[in-house]
Amino acid sequence: MSYEKIGGWAFILGVVIAVIAGLAFESLGPYGPYVSLILVILGLVVGFINIGDKEVNDFLIAAIALLGTSYAFSAVALAPTTLGILAQIFQYLHLMVGNVSVFVAPAALVVALKAVYNLASKPTTA
Repeated sequence: MSYEKIGGWAFILGVVIAVIAGLAFESLGPYGPYVSLILVILGLVVGFINIGDKEVNDFLIAAIALLGTSYAFSAVALAPTTLGILAQIFQYLHLMVGNVSVFVAPAALVVALKAVYNLASKPTTA
């Protein structure tokens, strides 16, 4: 199996696990940290394998937007209970987007470090 296929499957698996873990958060119990660990490992795989030099800027912009979205959902999810069922929906969305952020953050770190290395290793011409 090629590295591209492994990276593609790691991405799909990471998103699926993040969404399912967000929906089943209360049922995870003591296994929650293990789910986070799996998401971090899959994120590292995606960061090392999937993102090439051409996709660095687009990926990092998308990662920043995703992390900002996660913060926004946390603010709404922790809002007063006057929102009723809408607050519960936002709470599940917050958990799902939060898990996706746990998955994407390590990939963004790897990609950002690769980008910094590429920029720092190029000689500048005066």
